[in-house]
Amino acid sequence: MNNKEKFEYINLISAYIFNSILLKKYPNAKFGRIGVTEKGFYSDIDLNEKVLSLNELESINNYIKNNIKLIEKPIIMKMTKDEALAEFNDNTYKKEIIGSLKSNIINVIKIGEYKDIFLNEYLDVDYSNFSMALLNVSSAYWNNDSSNKSLTRVNGIAFNTLKELKDYKNKIEEAKQRDHRKLGKELGLFMFDDVAQGMPFWLPNGVIVYDKLVEFWKKLHKKNGYQEIKTPMIMSEKLWHTSGHWEHYKDNMYTTNVGYISYALKPMNCPGCMMVYKNQPHSYKEFPIRYGELGQVHRHEASGTLNGLFRVRTFTQDDAHIFCLPNQIESEISNLISLIDDVYKLFGFTYTIELSTRPENSMGSDEVWNLAENSLKQALNRCNKKYTINEGDGAFYGPKIDFHLKDCLGRDWQCGTIQLDFQMSERFDLSYIGEDGKQHRPVMLHRVILGSIERFIGILTEQYKGALPLWLSSTQVNIIPVNNDEKLIDYANYINDELSCDDIRTTLDVRNEKLGYKLRESILKKIPMTFIIGDREVDSKTISYRNFGDKNMYADSRKNVIELVKKKSINPANDFKYNR
Repeated sequence: MNNKEKFEYINLISAYIFNSILLKKYPNAKFGRIGVTEKGFYSDIDLNEKVLSLNELESINNYIKNNIKLIEKPIIMKMTKDEALAEFNDNTYKKEIIGSLKSNIINVIKIGEYKDIFLNEYLDVDYSNFSMALLNVSSAYWNNDSSNKSLTRVNGIAFNTLKELKDYKNKIEEAKQRDHRKLGKELGLFMFDDVAQGMPFWLPNGVIVYDKLVEFWKKLHKKNGYQEIKTPMIMSEKLWHTSGHWEHYKDNMYTTNVGYISYALKPMNCPGCMMVYKNQPHSYKEFPIRYGELGQVHRHEASGTLNGLFRVRTFTQDDAHIFCLPNQIESEISNLISLIDDVYKLFGFTYTIELSTRPENSMGSDEVWNLAENSLKQALNRCNKKYTINEGDGAFYGPKIDFHLKDCLGRDWQCGTIQLDFQMSERFDLSYIGEDGKQHRPVMLHRVILGSIERFIGILTEQYKGALPLWLSSTQVNIIPVNNDEKLIDYANYINDELSCDDIRTTLDVRNEKLGYKLRESILKKIPMTFIIGDREVDSKTISYRNFGDKNMYADSRKNVIELVKKKSINPANDFKYNR
């Protein structure tokens, strides 16, 4: 087994062990489904209106921890369907599961008095050192159907050793400290309110960060040959039928009627870009044509899935659509891979790549899909990029390459995407005049790098623990005179004015507070650089400063320190190379 398979199996066995212990406490409990995810395991239980408390979970967890070596070894028994139905005659949940199975021979696991269906291949593992943590208790409808009974869902996670569990708990605690929702509130970046559920309100500090990231995006794309466009936020139902979104995505769209015409808030930017391309005739000599759009989109996500900036109902997608010739596909994808690689490295991310193939609800012929998938594979191979195949997870109009960022806590974030599309050109009747003087269909590439401005800010906030790079921070420099002596304040004001003239974002703290208090507050606000101005600095025309996260104090001439700040504040897109 690889590490992932091992983790999943450990959690599967641990879920059964948990159930066997819970049965001792609640002999009349009826067990529903057991599930394993990348975050551990869950068990759905019918406790007949009994509510499990977190204290009870902790008590069960401690019992398992102290008695794991005494828990009876699982026994696997084979039964026919009829035998299994008789065995679980008093459990309607198990009977429904058994009825859905195709095989007539069923594995049943037994741990002490506890019995359950075992759908996996059983491996005889030593679980005497397993370490488990029961994380939370919630409710879940049977089969995720609100018309069914609500069951108690217990979530947990298990590891092969106590050290792995401790490492996990440390990571969870670190993740709490990095939670962008907590930091966003502390740093005055954004807020949410039920008047617009799932839609962020950007506060003054957050608007600065948002705008600086947008500025980075705009410079990056201008240097790489993109023309920026902006398309309407609301467009008629007719357009969405043409694009195929009405058929495939209507349930997630916000719609309205104006008179007799039905409109939808755009959930994607693509159809608007098709109309821009169609606005004028094109020649093969123009290709590739690269359009970039920071378009605000709306998607009606289920309220239970909303999660700060990570899952919202409106966001600005950093879209680009590239129209090219068939012989330009590989070079354009290669350029995109290189560009995405540069951006992620700038922010300190590593990443993995997935190639997502044709889904069940796709449009188009087998021939077109095979051509599209092979083109993406060839481009990845050309760039010497390792990738895995994600079967059936492509968009309905074409296969895609997904980039999964890995942050400082080892978590994965799906952000960048390159989608190859042979469908939209056909549906929107897009064409160009080829070298032969005849009309042809352009090939289309859909592409995002950040994913969305909102989500990427959330990821960056957690990656940097709120201490954003100086060029991106809402406040870049905090200037603190050590006291309110007139000459200190005059010198501090002079420095502040000099920085402001160069568009450096500053605060000048002349409050009647102790120096130590002001310094601590500067650290809490995670301001990248703090200047300390005293008599020595005034007399020598220098600046003493401290970088965030560094306890050391540095000093240099005013000119050199200000040049250092200016250098750090330069938008890094200025240094990106042009990908031809």
